Order: sequence, then C-alpha cells, then structure tokens
Amino acid sequence: MSFDPEAAGWSRRPPVGFSGHTGPYWSRPDGDGWAYGLLVEKHHLNGHGITHGGLLMTMLDNTMGLTAWNATGQKPSVTMQLNTHFVAAAHPGEFLEARGEVVRLAKSVIFLRGQLTVGDRLVAAADGIWKVLAARPGPKPEGDPA
Repeated sequence: MSFDPEAAGWSRRPPVGFSGHTGPYWSRPDGDGWAYGLLVEKHHLNGHGITHGGLLMTMLDNTMGLTAWNATGQKPSVTMQLNTHFVAAAHPGEFLEARGEVVRLAKSVIFLRGQLTVGDRLVAAADGIWKVLAARPGPKPEGDPA
C-alpha cells in the first residue's frame, strides 16, 4: 500500500507555474513554519530509476523560497544562490519532506538552509541566498499557504 499524504494530514498545494509541472506538492504546518511534501512517482525519476536531482533542487528552491516569503512578511524574493548537497537517493513510492530555515534575515537578502528527508533519512541539504524585492501592489501569488 502506498503512502497517502492526505490521510497523514497533508494538504495538496495548487499547481502554480513551473511547480505545476513537477508536483503534485503537499504542505502542512510544522512548528513555526511549514513542511512541504512530494510522493515520488515514475515521472520524477531519472534514467537510473531514482528521483532526478533537478527535481530535488526544485523542491528545495520552492521550500526555501516559501520560507523566505513567510519570514519577510510575504515580500517577493528571488534565488541568488543555491548550493545543494545530494546525500542519498529517493525511490518511487517514497514521500519526500522538505523544510526550510532562516539563517539570517538582512534588509535586502535572506540566508536560508533547507533539507529533504524520507523519514529520518537525509536525501539532500542546501543553503542559499535570496534577494528580497519590494512588495508589489496587487494580488498575492497563488498557492502559498500563508
């Protein structure tokens, strides 16, 4: 029997932009922030039958970007740098969980860390820098749980 994110308390995130092509993604409250999830399916795999590294980086980028969004009072930001360390493989049917953490919030940049895990197993870790942009008038981006 495969893992059912909804039965485990996760909410499906609406597909938005590029992320709509790489999901489906899930989210749930986690302490003071959010955790993001993905059930690894066949279309997420590389030619070796494991989760594609580009997908892992996309998930970390999304998670850390949403962490920046929440930490800055929902100001837009863009990735300036993302360093990713691949530690272990993720296989079909496994549920990846991603969490982000603010290391330092300066006036115009935010330093973050992120981790991808399957259960207690670390799959990938990242650190990065996001540029905080001026808030734009108009509707907020779709798909953020905040």
